[in-house]
Amino acid sequence: MTQFERILTIFGGNPGTEGQEVQSPEISEDIDSGSSSKYAARVILYNDDFHSFEEVIGQLIKALNCSSARAVYLTMKAHSEGKAVVFKGEYLKCIKVSSVLEEIALRTEIVY
Repeated sequence: MTQFERILTIFGGNPGTEGQEVQSPEISEDIDSGSSSKYAARVILYNDDFHSFEEVIGQLIKALNCSSARAVYLTMKAHSEGKAVVFKGEYLKCIKVSSVLEEIALRTEIVY
């Protein structure tokens, strides 16, 4: 008996006989492989001790095309909590936002 046949026997499978195919089990659950545009991703900005508030605010405005008030809010949130979710959207858009923030070496992470 081969190792494969022993494994099938242990787990209740039937290796079949010579010349017969081993039947695959039926899969009854739906499997969704997903796509980058279907699921929302997030860009997280981490606090650091290297950039000034003005630098971070300016880069957030550039990356998000947001108001200065929004950029100040996100900067203060990252500063006080250690990190802030600065953008939610499609994965490819998150890559663009993260890339702009990283132009000045801000530390970011994309989570999805």
